[in-house]
Amino acid sequence: MAKKSKLALTHRPRRLRRQPTRRALVAETVLRVEDLIAPLFVVEGKGRPQPIASMPGVNRFNLVDLVQECAELHALGVPAVALFPKLEAALKDATGTQALNKNTLILRAVRAVKKALPTLTVIT
Repeated sequence: MAKKSKLALTHRPRRLRRQPTRRALVAETVLRVEDLIAPLFVVEGKGRPQPIASMPGVNRFNLVDLVQECAELHALGVPAVALFPKLEAALKDATGTQALNKNTLILRAVRAVKKALPTLTVIT
């Protein structure tokens, strides 16, 4: 049973809740599907999604599978995806020249996703 307060208050003071901005600061956390960003990992090639050993249940997707995964997430109401490419070791160098390549994996992935799902937000 709850203890009765020693204060004889007729109402509970809510000094921190008078303005909407203050109410928002002290409000309980509410997490909705509209608040989510799905991290997706992209790899060159074809074939089935490749599991990532260090992250159980997470896969690397080729471009075709990536678009399908994005479509499924978008249908569920997820508004955004964050793409993480896995470059081949031969393409990596000390100066990051692939960042200037207009046909690099990440740019092709963004183009493919945006062509299929123009309203999905893509974060790189």
